[in-house]
This record gives sequence, structure tokens and C-alpha cells, in this order.
Amino acid sequence: MITGRNGSGKSTLLHQLALLDEYDSGEITIHDQKTSPLSERKRMELRLRELGYIFQEYALIGELSTLENVMLPAMMLGSNKEAKAKALELLEKVDLKDKYRRLPSELSGGEQQRVAIARSLINNPKIIFADEPTANLDTDSSKKVLETFKSLNEKESITVIMVTHEPDELAYASRQIKLADGRIV
Repeated sequence: MITGRNGSGKSTLLHQLALLDEYDSGEITIHDQKTSPLSERKRMELRLRELGYIFQEYALIGELSTLENVMLPAMMLGSNKEAKAKALELLEKVDLKDKYRRLPSELSGGEQQRVAIARSLINNPKIIFADEPTANLDTDSSKKVLETFKSLNEKESITVIMVTHEPDELAYASRQIKLADGRIV
């Protein structure tokens, strides 16, 4: 987990590690592959194939059903045939299979975040980046999200890199990186 006060650089670091934002020094290596020499197209392919993203504000598309939101990253890779079956399987995994036709506006905040988790898993990522994924959730929903992350890490060997400012969430982490003023302390 990446922790620190507001403005310490947590989200900036996460977005750079996730190849969403540019960085001006250092090197990011993902699975023994340096990312700086990659073209934008190769970075996009790496993001779609190896990385999953969960944002604080869920980033679901309001006009798409729950199922379509989960399928979207797989469809970007052109794997439409398997995408539906896999999306339904993932929705079952996050206890939302019965809500696959619902729009995001018809779901609670916790349910929307679980849809975002399912979407992040559709392309079998090796690493999931989560930017304060429990910030807008109640205690029970937060606990379900954190337990899902712990299970993904333990049972499926998926690395979860999460930004948080909640001290109780550290109990779910195997490692903590603390930032202050843009530096690791």
C-alpha cells in the first residue's frame, strides 16, 4: 500500500507506475520490461494485457450495463467472444451476477466499485492499481473490497498496489510505502 498525507504524491506515483501519466526521471520496469522505450501503442497494449485499474470514482460508463462495463477492456483487445462469459464469471465472483443488466446509476457505491474490480480482472492482469478504492464506501463495502483484494493476491498471485490514507486498511497490506512531500520515507 502507498500511504501518506493529502498532497504527498500518492496518486501521482500510482498513475506513473500504472503507465497512465508520464514521468521525467527514473525507470519503470514491468515484468523485466523497461517501459520508457515503448511506443504509446505498446504501452497501451501492456496496460490492457498486464495491468488492471480501479479508480476512486469507479470510472464506469453510465450508458453501458454492468456486463458491458466489465467486458469493455476485453473488447478493446478484440476478444469479444470470450468476453461475455468471462465477464459473467467475474460478476459472479464479486456477487453481482444477478445485476448484469443494470446501469451504474442503479447500483450502490459498493456495487459500482465491485463492478470496477470485475472490469479490472477481465484481461487477467498481473498487477492491479487501485487509487483510494474505498474512499466513497461505507465500512462494510470497504471491507468487502479489501477482502477481495487480499483473496486475489493470495489465491491468484495478483499484485495489488493501492493508495490509501486509511490506517486500518494497512492490516490488509504485506508492504507499505509511505510518501511525504513526493518522497518515499
